[in-house]
Amino acid sequence: MRIVFMGTPDFAVASLKILVENKYDVVGVITMPDKPAGRGHKVQYSAVKQYALEQNLRLLQPEKLRDEAFLEELRSLQADLQIVVAFRMLPEVVWDMPKYGTFNLHASLLPQYRGAAPINWAIINGDKETGATTFFLTHEIDTGKIIQQEKIAIAETDNAGIVHDKLMEMGAKLVKKTVDMLIEGKIDAVDQAQFIHSGVELKAAPKIFKETCQIDLLWGVERVYNFVRGLSPYPAAWVELQFPGQAETVVLKVYETEKEFEKHDLAVGTIVTDGKKSAKIALTDGFIQLKSVQAPGKKRMEIGELLRGMRF
Repeated sequence: MRIVFMGTPDFAVASLKILVENKYDVVGVITMPDKPAGRGHKVQYSAVKQYALEQNLRLLQPEKLRDEAFLEELRSLQADLQIVVAFRMLPEVVWDMPKYGTFNLHASLLPQYRGAAPINWAIINGDKETGATTFFLTHEIDTGKIIQQEKIAIAETDNAGIVHDKLMEMGAKLVKKTVDMLIEGKIDAVDQAQFIHSGVELKAAPKIFKETCQIDLLWGVERVYNFVRGLSPYPAAWVELQFPGQAETVVLKVYETEKEFEKHDLAVGTIVTDGKKSAKIALTDGFIQLKSVQAPGKKRMEIGELLRGMRF
């Protein structure tokens, strides 16, 4: 079976790697065009491109997926199947091209968390489990027939980075399993409507922007705790705080916290600190202990290091 693989970030590399290492016939890899990044605006290759080059795989980087020159080159690969992992929305002319169609690996238990950031939103919402799904692409994003699903638990202390890595490895195995089922003719894809049950809310996973990441100090302890780990280590939650004895407020990225449920009479947003090792924010139903943070222009640090740099 001739396979074309489409993907861009690290998350996709694990799936491509498992196909290459198990000698599947990957006839082409499609990834995003190179983009300048960082302060020097140096051109940076995507993780998928780097791996494809290392493996001497045929590489395509179209600016536009409807471009006729690209479509002609894609047709020339004569793929029987296309696999998409963390890429971009495909036009029908692309996803409908191969004999066996195109399937996508999505990092949620569809139909839950359709959208760009399923890992983040599952943790932000305090879910105890998530998973990965392979499904056939169709017109509306993340709505196609489900081929396979597998679940993993989300531990109380897991952040988005930890869950990302778990799903990346599990998802790669799921991709291989799905390809094997297609080769063996054992696919029995199921309409997502069968997974939608009365009274169960369908949660979305929209793209996350900087303004999405601001902590609202009127939230309770549990919600702030989940919000922080759902955005850690990237893109990171942030909050504007006024430390006691400091003239100006400071905007901190927050990577790690601890929960403290305790009644108090302090105003929401009050910082309680010993000025050396600990600082916690008063919320409506307790406190959030700050553990790992980042101040503007600084590297990520433990809260004690930040406090020692302040004059109280």
